[in-house]
Amino acid sequence: MSGSAGGTKALDFIVRRDDLHSCKLVAAPAAQELPPGQVLMRIDKFALTSNNVTYAAFGEAMSYWNFFPAPEGWGRIPVWGFGDVIASRHEAVKPGERFYGYFPMSTHVVLQPERASDAGFSDGAAHRKALHQVYNQYLRTATDPGYDASREDEQMLLKPLFVTSFLIDDFLADNGFFGARAVLLSSASSKTAYGTAFQLARRGKAGERCEVIGLTSSGNIAFVERLGCYDRVIAYDQIDSLPAELALVYVDMAGDAALRAALHHRFGDSMKYSCSVGGTHWDALGSAGRLPGPRPTLFFAPAQIKKRAQDWGPAELQRRLAEAWLAFLGAAGAWMQVIHGRGPAAVERVYLEVLAGRARPDEGQVLSLFD
Repeated sequence: MSGSAGGTKALDFIVRRDDLHSCKLVAAPAAQELPPGQVLMRIDKFALTSNNVTYAAFGEAMSYWNFFPAPEGWGRIPVWGFGDVIASRHEAVKPGERFYGYFPMSTHVVLQPERASDAGFSDGAAHRKALHQVYNQYLRTATDPGYDASREDEQMLLKPLFVTSFLIDDFLADNGFFGARAVLLSSASSKTAYGTAFQLARRGKAGERCEVIGLTSSGNIAFVERLGCYDRVIAYDQIDSLPAELALVYVDMAGDAALRAALHHRFGDSMKYSCSVGGTHWDALGSAGRLPGPRPTLFFAPAQIKKRAQDWGPAELQRRLAEAWLAFLGAAGAWMQVIHGRGPAAVERVYLEVLAGRARPDEGQVLSLFD
């Protein structure tokens, strides 16, 4: 990244890898001439959700810190957003073009396009070669058939999470729900859990499909019930109200080791499958040791994307995802309020609120480091 871009000082928001509460804004490295084949983007705006806290919590284990290099001991949290090309030395990418994709919490970023097409390009930077390609794609808004300029905020806030939701639902169905009669989701108020519940509920009437049960804090029960896609909503301290013999799949959105242990001990072999998706309770992450029932398994969305691209073909995968996304977008638009924040102070405040779990489930935060 250049230290000065278009007359504006380039800035990075960075956090301590070993203490996510420690964060600061730093000037980007000193300006240099843009090398051939690279482009400089101004990051116009990005969404910040508990999903980004998950990226940080699993930064070492799943290489999220490797997307955007930072000083030793520090990290740049990846976010989904929109950026505009302000300088280019790549013939297929022109200044003024707008792209959607995976960005750092920064004002600017340098990318190295490869496999450029009408749809967009992949970042071919050497440090990203070993990382999963689903995160390296940048979509050109001018040619994206699913792009709607008036729905950019919803796209940033919900689509990356909904893709994961779509794939969790598909993975469970692909495996016959492991013989379960119910799917239990923790952090039921989170957008990824909501998207998963939305997809599960679309599979048929209650009683003809798996029951969808949401686990949430007592203060969020009313909100989660209003979402209309959970068959039952209970508080974390009410898990004993579920019969121990209930055959279920546990989808762990919270990442809370104590909760996971309590559920495994409650249900034992009645729990047919246990998967971890997120870390909304990132400060309680842990293995919880050896547990009764199935071994908890980390759900990795790109693996299911790859499988379905092979099973269905890329075009059919995109068609099914687009159909589901449009249905979900119509439902989510009825309850989510978008909150905009601009400038370094707003970014830091919202980041610490999300990190502390104080973000309201009915709000979506869209931010920019530009005042």
